[in-house]
Amino acid sequence: MARIVVIGAGLGAMAAAARLAVAGHRVTVYEQGATYGGAVGRYARDGFAFDTGPGLLHLPAVYRDLFVKTGKEPLEECVALTQVDPAARHVFADGTRVDLPNASRAGTVAALDAALGAGAGERWGDFLTRAREAWDRTRRPLLEEPQPADPAPLAREPYPAPKAGLLRRPTRTLAQVGARELRDPRLAALLDAYAWSYGFDPAGAPASAAVLPYMEQTFGSWYVAGGLRALADAVYERCRKRRVEFVFDTPVVDVLEKDGRAVGVWLDGGGEVAADHVVSGAPVPALYRDQVVEWERGEDWPRHQVLGTGRVTVCLALRGAREADAVHRTVVHAEGGGPAVTVLRPADPALRPDADHEAVTVTATVRTAPGQEWEAFADRMVEAAGRAVPGLRDRLLWRHVRTPEDVRRDTGAAEVPGPALAGAGGRLLPAANRSPLPGLYFAGGWSHPGGGLAHAGMSGALVAGLIVEGADFRGSQ
Repeated sequence: MARIVVIGAGLGAMAAAARLAVAGHRVTVYEQGATYGGAVGRYARDGFAFDTGPGLLHLPAVYRDLFVKTGKEPLEECVALTQVDPAARHVFADGTRVDLPNASRAGTVAALDAALGAGAGERWGDFLTRAREAWDRTRRPLLEEPQPADPAPLAREPYPAPKAGLLRRPTRTLAQVGARELRDPRLAALLDAYAWSYGFDPAGAPASAAVLPYMEQTFGSWYVAGGLRALADAVYERCRKRRVEFVFDTPVVDVLEKDGRAVGVWLDGGGEVAADHVVSGAPVPALYRDQVVEWERGEDWPRHQVLGTGRVTVCLALRGAREADAVHRTVVHAEGGGPAVTVLRPADPALRPDADHEAVTVTATVRTAPGQEWEAFADRMVEAAGRAVPGLRDRLLWRHVRTPEDVRRDTGAAEVPGPALAGAGGRLLPAANRSPLPGLYFAGGWSHPGGGLAHAGMSGALVAGLIVEGADFRGSQ
């Protein structure tokens, strides 16, 4: 039985902790904050409750696998999952609206044809076929296997060029895919919105980011009753049942090294904790910034994404009932392009004081430049949300704005990491799960396979596999 210290209680770190405890190891989690969940947070006031992190779950199979591998109760006995249908309503800058069904390729094609004109659905369907090819080429190495020692093959662009006409020339960025292949500014805006929702600027994101809409439209979008925070609650309780120990309000300030190997951690205020393995769920850039680990820059310096984008979340408490034909998610596209505003309106009585009120969450991607006027930005977000919520201004009781600086305070990094993407010369590959320091591993959104709830869960599975199986581990099955 090994002694394992886990830094941070985010979803990826807890996923690793639960799996390691089931394997017979003694696991202790040290969290700098007062609670678990990392970016999967909650804001509550006056009977209203809001998710301050992700609002929907994609690829729920990741957490189904976690619960199957760590106990008798399956995921659906611990949380209530429902598919969101329609998956999203898109409101374009010209006023066009389209409702896209959940996980239905034929339904999506038909909806786009009806809303945008004949041929729009076919162009989108042809694009998804190419996106699937990129997905098939990268699924195993980007999601299910440890990052290879030589990631150079993943630096090459896997998205195929169309096979007809002038479009045979290669496309390098997602924005080029939209302009050349979709040939409708609304379809291009639809594609861009998927990239922005993960923090990627389409102008700089590789064409391989096409896997993001493919993933959502193929595997669907799911809502957890009570909000996504309920998933964090369930994973935490699973850890506790597996006898994982949690110590809150206790920052780790140093990873201890002896003879070239991690041998424990040093806690804020003093106190050495010995360990056979250390798993860090903290943001990789924060580890270096705060000198928790001290490598010199060089070949062994672990890469991590640098997107330069974060998220602003505006929680809106509204008087009046949600209208009967309201949809769960509406994406309001900006005039002239740029990040869209996403409006989440779950029909969940757990999030409101009574049936005569509604809790609405509005999110947008923003560049994390200093000096941003957040209240003014929030004003523009609420104005855009008014295109999705009838009478929003008159119904508004109060609002709460959460900025990237709030995210930095709670998680250690203002940026929200995106999933690993192939291409782009490898610059969008996150840190490998096995760090350059033997005995230290990375789990969570800043490590392979990157950001997002599903990806964080996968990183936990990969770290557990590397520790339990060692050099023989070849990836998740």
